[in-house]
Amino acid sequence: MISLILAMLNDAVFSAIPAVGFAMVFNVPRRFLPFCALAGALGHGSRTLWLNVGLPIEWATFLAAALVGIVTIGFAKRHLAPPLMYAVAAIIPMIPGTYAFNTVIALVQLTAQSHVSPELTSEVISNGLKTVFILGALSVGLAMPGLLYFRSRPVI
Repeated sequence: MISLILAMLNDAVFSAIPAVGFAMVFNVPRRFLPFCALAGALGHGSRTLWLNVGLPIEWATFLAAALVGIVTIGFAKRHLAPPLMYAVAAIIPMIPGTYAFNTVIALVQLTAQSHVSPELTSEVISNGLKTVFILGALSVGLAMPGLLYFRSRPVI
């Protein structure tokens, strides 16, 4: 239990740093940077929690992105700022760079060979689909709370 809490705290701290960095790249005003860091830490920390519970990375990313969407709507209402100002910087640490990199490397290796290798083909398909599904989970998870919250008509 203690190791899970320490892993989540470590994950939260080290995901808040790139969230603030990208917020600075996107010219977010200085007074909003701590909220970008908090949203990034909550998102990535919750994804780590969901992964440790046993969810696949796609579903864990979806739930974490939905949490970031809910939290950033609260920040936006509190500060009268657009929610995407916080959300975009907060979800960048969850982008699946490793899976995308492994997909491209396997594709390059596959094209360099004279024959088609089933192992490399499997790696390209597996990592490529995982990348696409994680990116889809990020976008749908981030958009869904805003779509539900800013509706002009009731859901039911």
